[in-house]
Amino acid sequence: MKKWPVVFLGVLLTLFCIACLLVYFLQEKLLFLPTKLSRQYQFTFKQPFEEGWLKDQQGNALNAVLFDVPHARGVIYYLHGNAGSIDNWGSVAPLYNALGCAVFLLDYPGYGKSEGAIQSEQQLFSAAEAGYAYLTTRYAEKDIVILGYSIGSGPACWLSARHNQRLLILQAPYYSMKDLLRKKAPLLPAFLLRYPLESHLYLAQCKSPVVIYHGEEDNLIYPGSSKKLAQLFKPGDELVLLQQQGHNGITDNLQYQQHLRGLLR
Repeated sequence: MKKWPVVFLGVLLTLFCIACLLVYFLQEKLLFLPTKLSRQYQFTFKQPFEEGWLKDQQGNALNAVLFDVPHARGVIYYLHGNAGSIDNWGSVAPLYNALGCAVFLLDYPGYGKSEGAIQSEQQLFSAAEAGYAYLTTRYAEKDIVILGYSIGSGPACWLSARHNQRLLILQAPYYSMKDLLRKKAPLLPAFLLRYPLESHLYLAQCKSPVVIYHGEEDNLIYPGSSKKLAQLFKPGDELVLLQQQGHNGITDNLQYQQHLRGLLR
Protein backbone atom coordinates (compact mmCIF):
# COMPACT_ATOMS: atom_id res chain seq x y z
CA MET A 1 0.00 0.00 0.00
CA LYS A 2 2.87 2.35 0.76
CA LYS A 3 3.96 2.15 -2.89
CA TRP A 4 0.72 3.66 -4.22
CA PRO A 5 1.63 7.31 -3.51
CA VAL A 6 4.94 6.82 -5.33
CA VAL A 7 3.22 5.13 -8.28
CA PHE A 8 0.56 7.86 -8.39
CA LEU A 9 3.20 10.60 -8.41
CA GLY A 10 5.09 8.74 -11.12
CA VAL A 11 1.99 8.59 -13.29
CA LEU A 12 1.32 12.29 -12.76
CA LEU A 13 4.93 13.15 -13.64
CA THR A 14 4.73 11.01 -16.78
CA LEU A 15 1.49 12.66 -17.88
CA PHE A 16 2.98 16.10 -17.21
CA CYS A 17 6.05 15.29 -19.33
CA ILE A 18 3.80 14.04 -22.13
CA ALA A 19 1.76 17.25 -21.96
CA CYS A 20 4.96 19.31 -22.16
CA LEU A 21 6.16 17.36 -25.19
CA LEU A 22 2.81 17.77 -26.94
CA VAL A 23 2.78 21.53 -26.28
CA TYR A 24 6.34 21.89 -27.59
CA PHE A 25 6.08 19.76 -30.72
CA LEU A 26 2.46 20.48 -31.64
CA GLN A 27 2.64 24.21 -30.98
CA GLU A 28 1.74 25.21 -34.53
CA LYS A 29 -1.40 23.07 -34.41
CA LEU A 30 -2.42 24.69 -31.12
CA LEU A 31 -1.75 28.27 -32.24
CA PHE A 32 -2.65 28.26 -35.94
CA LEU A 33 -5.95 26.93 -37.28
CA PRO A 34 -5.94 27.80 -40.99
CA THR A 35 -8.62 27.09 -43.56
CA LYS A 36 -6.92 25.87 -46.74
CA LEU A 37 -8.22 26.90 -50.16
CA SER A 38 -7.16 25.75 -53.60
CA ARG A 39 -5.36 28.25 -55.79
CA GLN A 40 -8.32 28.14 -58.18
CA TYR A 41 -10.83 29.10 -55.48
CA GLN A 42 -12.90 32.15 -56.45
CA PHE A 43 -13.72 34.72 -53.77
CA THR A 44 -17.31 35.99 -53.79
CA PHE A 45 -17.03 39.21 -51.81
CA LYS A 46 -19.90 41.63 -52.40
CA GLN A 47 -17.68 44.72 -52.54
CA PRO A 48 -15.02 45.33 -55.25
CA PHE A 49 -11.62 43.79 -54.57
CA GLU A 50 -8.22 43.15 -56.10
CA GLU A 51 -6.51 39.82 -55.54
CA GLY A 52 -2.74 39.53 -55.70
CA TRP A 53 0.32 37.54 -54.67
CA LEU A 54 3.40 38.41 -52.60
CA LYS A 55 6.56 36.51 -51.65
CA ASP A 56 7.87 36.07 -48.13
CA GLN A 57 11.57 35.59 -47.27
CA GLN A 58 11.22 31.83 -47.63
CA GLY A 59 9.89 32.22 -51.19
CA ASN A 60 6.33 31.22 -50.35
CA ALA A 61 3.62 32.81 -52.49
CA LEU A 62 1.23 34.63 -50.14
CA ASN A 63 -2.31 35.46 -51.19
CA ALA A 64 -3.62 38.97 -50.50
CA VAL A 65 -6.76 40.96 -51.21
CA LEU A 66 -7.20 44.73 -51.35
CA PHE A 67 -10.67 46.20 -50.85
CA ASP A 68 -10.26 49.68 -52.32
CA VAL A 69 -12.64 52.63 -52.34
CA PRO A 70 -12.66 55.76 -54.53
CA HIS A 71 -10.50 58.54 -53.12
CA ALA A 72 -9.43 56.41 -50.14
CA ARG A 73 -7.97 58.48 -47.33
CA GLY A 74 -5.75 55.63 -46.26
CA VAL A 75 -5.55 51.88 -45.91
CA ILE A 76 -6.17 49.51 -43.01
CA TYR A 77 -3.60 46.71 -43.01
CA TYR A 78 -5.64 44.07 -41.18
CA LEU A 79 -3.58 41.24 -39.66
CA HIS A 80 -6.22 38.65 -38.92
CA GLY A 81 -6.66 36.05 -36.19
CA ASN A 82 -5.42 32.47 -35.95
CA ALA A 83 -8.34 30.69 -37.64
CA GLY A 84 -9.91 30.76 -41.09
CA SER A 85 -8.60 32.65 -44.12
CA ILE A 86 -9.19 35.80 -46.16
CA ASP A 87 -12.39 34.15 -47.40
CA ASN A 88 -14.09 34.73 -44.05
CA TRP A 89 -11.99 37.63 -42.76
CA GLY A 90 -13.06 39.72 -45.75
CA SER A 91 -16.27 40.37 -43.81
CA VAL A 92 -14.45 43.07 -41.81
CA ALA A 93 -13.80 45.22 -44.89
CA PRO A 94 -17.23 46.92 -45.33
CA LEU A 95 -16.97 48.80 -42.01
CA TYR A 96 -13.64 50.40 -42.88
CA ASN A 97 -14.63 50.96 -46.52
CA ALA A 98 -17.70 52.85 -45.30
CA LEU A 99 -15.36 55.11 -43.34
CA GLY A 100 -13.40 55.93 -46.50
CA CYS A 101 -10.48 53.55 -45.96
CA ALA A 102 -9.18 50.77 -48.18
CA VAL A 103 -8.59 47.42 -46.46
CA PHE A 104 -5.67 45.07 -47.13
CA LEU A 105 -5.82 41.44 -45.96
CA LEU A 106 -2.97 38.95 -46.21
CA ASP A 107 -3.13 35.21 -45.55
CA TYR A 108 -0.19 33.90 -43.53
CA PRO A 109 1.76 30.88 -44.86
CA GLY A 110 -0.52 27.86 -44.96
CA TYR A 111 -3.71 29.92 -44.73
CA GLY A 112 -6.22 30.10 -47.59
CA LYS A 113 -4.37 30.01 -50.91
CA SER A 114 -0.99 30.95 -49.39
CA GLU A 115 1.84 28.45 -49.77
CA GLY A 116 3.92 26.90 -47.04
CA ALA A 117 3.17 26.62 -43.34
CA ILE A 118 4.15 28.65 -40.32
CA GLN A 119 7.17 27.02 -38.70
CA SER A 120 8.70 29.89 -36.72
CA GLU A 121 7.89 33.26 -35.24
CA GLN A 122 10.24 34.92 -37.70
CA GLN A 123 8.37 33.39 -40.61
CA LEU A 124 5.11 34.89 -39.31
CA PHE A 125 6.82 38.27 -39.01
CA SER A 126 8.32 37.89 -42.49
CA ALA A 127 4.86 37.42 -43.98
CA ALA A 128 3.59 40.54 -42.22
CA GLU A 129 6.60 42.51 -43.48
CA ALA A 130 5.97 41.37 -47.06
CA GLY A 131 2.48 42.82 -46.87
CA TYR A 132 3.71 46.12 -45.50
CA ALA A 133 6.40 46.41 -48.16
CA TYR A 134 3.76 45.98 -50.83
CA LEU A 135 1.51 48.63 -49.29
CA THR A 136 4.32 51.18 -49.32
CA THR A 137 4.40 50.87 -53.12
CA ARG A 138 0.83 52.17 -53.25
CA TYR A 139 0.43 54.35 -50.15
CA ALA A 140 2.53 56.79 -48.16
CA GLU A 141 3.34 55.49 -44.68
CA LYS A 142 1.37 58.37 -43.18
CA ASP A 143 -1.73 56.82 -44.77
CA ILE A 144 -1.19 53.27 -43.47
CA VAL A 145 -3.01 52.04 -40.36
CA ILE A 146 -1.82 48.71 -38.98
CA LEU A 147 -4.57 46.74 -37.27
CA GLY A 148 -3.83 43.46 -35.50
CA TYR A 149 -6.51 41.20 -34.10
CA SER A 150 -5.77 38.44 -31.56
CA ILE A 151 -2.81 36.39 -32.89
CA GLY A 152 -2.25 39.15 -35.45
CA SER A 153 -1.63 41.71 -32.72
CA GLY A 154 1.91 40.41 -32.10
CA PRO A 155 3.06 40.81 -35.73
CA ALA A 156 1.23 44.17 -35.78
CA CYS A 157 3.28 45.41 -32.80
CA TRP A 158 6.48 44.06 -34.36
CA LEU A 159 5.76 45.85 -37.65
CA SER A 160 4.85 49.09 -35.89
CA ALA A 161 8.15 49.14 -34.03
CA ARG A 162 9.98 48.99 -37.39
CA HIS A 163 8.00 51.49 -39.43
CA ASN A 164 6.37 54.93 -39.35
CA GLN A 165 2.72 54.15 -39.99
CA ARG A 166 -0.06 56.58 -39.20
CA LEU A 167 -1.63 54.54 -36.40
CA LEU A 168 -1.55 51.15 -34.67
CA ILE A 169 -4.87 49.57 -33.68
CA LEU A 170 -4.93 46.40 -31.60
CA GLN A 171 -8.00 44.26 -31.03
CA ALA A 172 -7.88 41.76 -28.13
CA PRO A 173 -4.05 41.70 -27.96
CA TYR A 174 -1.88 39.59 -25.67
CA TYR A 175 0.96 41.05 -23.57
CA SER A 176 3.09 38.08 -24.63
CA MET A 177 2.55 34.37 -25.11
CA LYS A 178 4.51 33.71 -21.92
CA ASP A 179 2.11 35.94 -20.01
CA LEU A 180 -0.89 34.20 -21.59
CA LEU A 181 0.58 30.77 -20.77
CA ARG A 182 0.96 31.78 -17.11
CA LYS A 183 -2.72 32.76 -17.10
CA LYS A 184 -4.06 29.70 -18.95
CA ALA A 185 -1.69 26.94 -17.85
CA PRO A 186 0.51 28.17 -14.98
CA LEU A 187 2.11 24.74 -14.42
CA LEU A 188 3.62 24.56 -17.89
CA PRO A 189 7.19 25.98 -18.10
CA ALA A 190 7.64 29.03 -20.31
CA PHE A 191 10.70 27.59 -22.07
CA LEU A 192 8.32 25.36 -24.04
CA LEU A 193 7.17 28.37 -26.07
CA ARG A 194 8.70 28.63 -29.52
CA TYR A 195 6.46 31.61 -30.32
CA PRO A 196 7.12 34.13 -27.52
CA LEU A 197 5.37 36.94 -29.47
CA GLU A 198 6.52 39.57 -27.01
CA SER A 199 4.13 42.34 -27.96
CA HIS A 200 5.10 44.45 -24.96
CA LEU A 201 8.70 44.76 -26.16
CA TYR A 202 7.62 45.96 -29.60
CA LEU A 203 4.87 48.25 -28.36
CA ALA A 204 7.38 50.08 -26.21
CA GLN A 205 9.29 50.95 -29.42
CA CYS A 206 6.25 52.07 -31.42
CA LYS A 207 6.42 55.74 -32.40
CA SER A 208 2.94 56.09 -33.88
CA PRO A 209 -0.25 56.59 -31.85
CA VAL A 210 -1.69 53.37 -30.40
CA VAL A 211 -5.31 52.48 -29.65
CA ILE A 212 -6.25 49.16 -28.04
CA TYR A 213 -9.74 47.68 -27.97
CA HIS A 214 -10.49 44.75 -25.68
CA GLY A 215 -13.76 43.07 -24.70
CA GLU A 216 -14.45 43.11 -20.99
CA GLU A 217 -15.82 39.55 -21.27
CA ASP A 218 -12.98 38.10 -23.36
CA ASN A 219 -12.38 34.57 -22.06
CA LEU A 220 -9.65 33.69 -24.57
CA ILE A 221 -7.19 36.56 -24.11
CA TYR A 222 -7.91 38.11 -20.75
CA PRO A 223 -8.56 41.90 -20.67
CA GLY A 224 -5.71 42.33 -18.20
CA SER A 225 -3.35 41.75 -21.14
CA SER A 226 -4.37 45.08 -22.63
CA LYS A 227 -4.28 46.79 -19.25
CA LYS A 228 -0.67 45.67 -18.87
CA LEU A 229 0.15 46.90 -22.39
CA ALA A 230 -1.45 50.23 -21.51
CA GLN A 231 1.25 50.74 -18.88
CA LEU A 232 3.65 51.19 -21.81
CA PHE A 233 1.60 53.91 -23.48
CA LYS A 234 2.96 57.21 -24.70
CA PRO A 235 0.95 60.38 -24.10
CA GLY A 236 -2.09 60.23 -26.39
CA ASP A 237 -2.29 56.42 -26.64
CA GLU A 238 -5.62 54.93 -25.56
CA LEU A 239 -7.21 51.77 -24.18
CA VAL A 240 -10.93 51.22 -24.84
CA LEU A 241 -12.64 48.43 -22.91
CA LEU A 242 -15.72 47.23 -24.77
CA GLN A 243 -18.69 46.46 -22.56
CA GLN A 244 -20.38 43.05 -22.86
CA GLN A 245 -17.88 42.06 -25.54
CA GLY A 246 -16.14 38.70 -25.82
CA HIS A 247 -13.16 37.75 -27.95
CA ASN A 248 -14.94 37.46 -31.30
CA GLY A 249 -16.98 40.00 -33.20
CA ILE A 250 -15.25 43.23 -32.19
CA THR A 251 -15.79 44.68 -35.67
CA ASP A 252 -19.56 44.45 -35.16
CA ASN A 253 -19.49 46.04 -31.70
CA LEU A 254 -21.39 49.35 -31.77
CA GLN A 255 -19.14 50.92 -29.11
CA TYR A 256 -16.12 50.00 -31.22
CA GLN A 257 -17.69 51.38 -34.39
CA GLN A 258 -18.60 54.67 -32.74
CA HIS A 259 -15.12 55.17 -31.32
CA LEU A 260 -13.52 54.14 -34.62
CA ARG A 261 -15.46 56.77 -36.59
CA GLY A 262 -13.94 59.49 -34.44
CA LEU A 263 -10.49 57.90 -34.72
CA LEU A 264 -10.41 57.62 -38.52
CA ARG A 265 -12.23 60.81 -39.50
